[in-house]
Amino acid sequence: MIRGRMRLHWILGLLATSSVNAQELEPRAYSPAPVGVNFLIGSYSRSSGEVLLDPSIPVTDVSAKLQVSAIGYVRTFGLLGRSSSASLVLPYAVGSFSGDVGEQRATADRSGIGDARMRFVVNLIGGPALTPKEFAAREPGTALGMSLNVVAPTGEYNPAQLINIGANRWAFKPDIGVTHEFGPWFVEGSAGVWLFTDNDNFFGGNTRQQDPLYTYQIHGGYTFRPGLWLSADATYYTGGRTSVNGVYKDDEQANSRYGVTLSLPINREWSTKLSWSNGLAVRVSGDFTVWSIALQYRWFDP
Repeated sequence: MIRGRMRLHWILGLLATSSVNAQELEPRAYSPAPVGVNFLIGSYSRSSGEVLLDPSIPVTDVSAKLQVSAIGYVRTFGLLGRSSSASLVLPYAVGSFSGDVGEQRATADRSGIGDARMRFVVNLIGGPALTPKEFAAREPGTALGMSLNVVAPTGEYNPAQLINIGANRWAFKPDIGVTHEFGPWFVEGSAGVWLFTDNDNFFGGNTRQQDPLYTYQIHGGYTFRPGLWLSADATYYTGGRTSVNGVYKDDEQANSRYGVTLSLPINREWSTKLSWSNGLAVRVSGDFTVWSIALQYRWFDP
């Protein structure tokens, strides 16, 4: 048995959102895993509060409810002798928004396919490529890894609308993280930066640009038994100021969030995860609450 050490639960964090942001909390993002394992994951999340798919739009006093359903696939493999993985997430979002546009109160309902998200991870230290049998015999310790997130502009987008499900741009996030296990306890930290291409068809054919958005996360938790663990999570993200046709807006972010995550095994193949997060210190578009649930099915290569 794999003793619950196969923890690619970062994919569940990706499933909780359909837009590019630094607001998701992803515990166990860099925990090593054996090679030749497949994961199929479905999730549902509900966000309420100051939720905007794009924090740069000129809407104030926002009240919104956003529901996101998603399906994802993850596969682990060896790369130059190191444990690695690749994933794909496809979301569908339904949202109801209200806010002030100038001096007018406006409402909008949106639904549709969100932007596809992909991630590649490689463990550099503490994560050799091991079979499930070899992995079960390893001693847990410290692991260091790197990842690259890619968000593709596949979501529903209409330049005549201020609020859209898709962002109509590419986004890339290189990231580095370290995790350490000592007995039943674990701690993890990571740092990365979102880099954005231009949206050259923003609200009536304008060009929107966004500066890099720097993200930092820290997690700490306890494993009660294989597959059953609880984590306390926090994130801080800063930067991301936007401009429209070269004119910068006063929307630089300096936000923090906190939350908790609970992983529950069902049997050898199935597991579920529950998570909750909330805004802590918010400057721009981050004062919202998220509840999410995800169901994961796991199988091994023959």
